[in-house]
Amino acid sequence: MCGTCGCGSEAKATLLNLQTGKEVPMGHDPHEHVHADGTRHSHSHDQDRMHSHGTVIELETRILAKNDALAATNRAWFAGREILALNLVSSPGAGKTTLLERTIRDLNDELKFFVIEGDQATTVDSERIRAAGAPAVQVNTGTGCHLEADMVARGLAELKPEAGSILMIENVGNLVCPALFDLGERAKVVILSVTEGEDKPLKYPHMFRAAEVMILNKTDLLPYVDFDVSRAVAHARQVNPDIAVYQLSARTGDGLDAWYEWLRRELGARQAAAFA
Repeated sequence: MCGTCGCGSEAKATLLNLQTGKEVPMGHDPHEHVHADGTRHSHSHDQDRMHSHGTVIELETRILAKNDALAATNRAWFAGREILALNLVSSPGAGKTTLLERTIRDLNDELKFFVIEGDQATTVDSERIRAAGAPAVQVNTGTGCHLEADMVARGLAELKPEAGSILMIENVGNLVCPALFDLGERAKVVILSVTEGEDKPLKYPHMFRAAEVMILNKTDLLPYVDFDVSRAVAHARQVNPDIAVYQLSARTGDGLDAWYEWLRRELGARQAAAFA
């Protein structure tokens, strides 16, 4: 895991398959990684020696390079199965899980969803997702503050998403480290709640620059909070001029149609690319 953001080998991440009740230990073995099909590959490297020499920057570079290689494997696995994989990121409490629940319930008759839930602890969110109608696995990262490509690969080996489905990866609530770690997803979707400051895109530019979509959630609360929508959108586009913005309320359903149409288009594009 990341050596400078508070995570480390002591994080003791675990994975729970909510369908089978099977718990999979995910100790961060620096000599092993897991492919999306469940196969494991071992190798050796000098990560410990790098620690002892204090070469932190080099270590970070190697960690990210290893993660990117595994993310590329995940991405190829998704492409071969026409799976649309999305990485949902936000601050805690912005409404990621509520948005997922509503999306699954509204579209379950039309689209097939699978979910990898990331939290430091508990299975509360994955149980909510299962109740909404989608298979889910829970990755608990312990002290870790983000998911990594290897964790997603292990989750895929347990979850086994169907070809042509949508995989939603709900990342740990955090607008810093998840921006750095590619999971193999088609796109990062950042959720910003109107209960947060409209300057969040300026304070966390790496995340909003990495995201392709910004969902402005909880718009039903706009009459009761001091939040300027136009400024929030302007700040997001100052950081990322190409970011798509959808304003909605996952609670009331207002504005969800545009979000759903984006999902349909992206899944259709994924399927069309397989035949190109």
